Amino acid sequence: MMKMAAGKFQHHMIREIFEEPRVIRDTLGLCKRKLRNVMEDIKPSRFGMIYITGSGTSYHAGLAGQYALSSLADLTTSLIPASEFSTWIPPSAKDFLLIAFSQSGESSDILAATEAAVDKGAEVLAVTNTQDSSLAKTAKFALLTQAGKEQAVTATKTYVAQLAAIYQLSVELGEGLKKILQIDLTKLRSSLEKAANFVEETLKTQNSVVREIANKYRKNSFFFLLGSGPNYATALEGALKLKESCNIFAEGYASREFLHGPMQLVNEKTPMFFIVSPGESVEEWATLMNRFRKFGAPVISIACEDKEIVESSTDSIFVPKGLPPVFSPMLYVVPLQLFSYYSSIARGLNPDRPEKLSKVVR
Repeated sequence: MMKMAAGKFQHHMIREIFEEPRVIRDTLGLCKRKLRNVMEDIKPSRFGMIYITGSGTSYHAGLAGQYALSSLADLTTSLIPASEFSTWIPPSAKDFLLIAFSQSGESSDILAATEAAVDKGAEVLAVTNTQDSSLAKTAKFALLTQAGKEQAVTATKTYVAQLAAIYQLSVELGEGLKKILQIDLTKLRSSLEKAANFVEETLKTQNSVVREIANKYRKNSFFFLLGSGPNYATALEGALKLKESCNIFAEGYASREFLHGPMQLVNEKTPMFFIVSPGESVEEWATLMNRFRKFGAPVISIACEDKEIVESSTDSIFVPKGLPPVFSPMLYVVPLQLFSYYSSIARGLNPDRPEKLSKVVR
């Protein structure tokens, strides 16, 4: 499947997943330098409200970013899908900042959203991978991610790059607003700088593990993914990757929200991913996992290695300890990207070119 020894990959998607450590390092480095010049201009006190928008994978990055801005900078933000922005934005809205996420910067929905914002006199901060894009040109400020050209239609490295950028912004805003104690700020910056190492370790130790699990479930067509806190966004993004690359039904949910109706669909034919965020109650997760195993559902856990979680799982994928919960989506999404890739291959599909999708939605 993958020619690791020669340093070559069968598909763009898997190559781009393995580029993520470099992408994270490069994006953090550039954004840190860029933010020094614009922090005065994007001071939240200048704006009556902060909105966030994006579509698909970029929307999920916006959701993870909303959590980070809330946790680290104590900011209240509103996340609206780009395709809905012009109809959901209040008629009286003014003096707001719009943080717009888009890999290409050319999606018709994101451009319509930014146009609606600019028409109301708002300022736009773009998080994009394309310097000369229409979005970057429209925005007053731009955080340029350093993913390089992404050739697979299924976005992977551009997603973690967007996360790196918004996490860097959240830390800087938290410091500027005096919301983070100095000792915590030092730890946060250090852990963010080490995020690429955690991703690298996960790719090295879990690649073959995930491939085996993907082959095991190659005939299943229904998956549920549960996450909470910052990794609710990971559950949504993981489900989207399975839809895109494998042409199967997959849905992400906030873990306990799944109990309010959707659990009726669980049976032996519905494998379930449990994304156990660092710092969460292992006992609560284990109880939930065992509950679904009683319905016959296979349970696949993504967590730091823990005996109770392993014993409650049908299959286990391990991520290293040490990354603060707020940054964990950048790490926890990696096994789901790998699973989507290997699941696509196991089903005889081309993960780079889903037949009904295009890289830019116009």
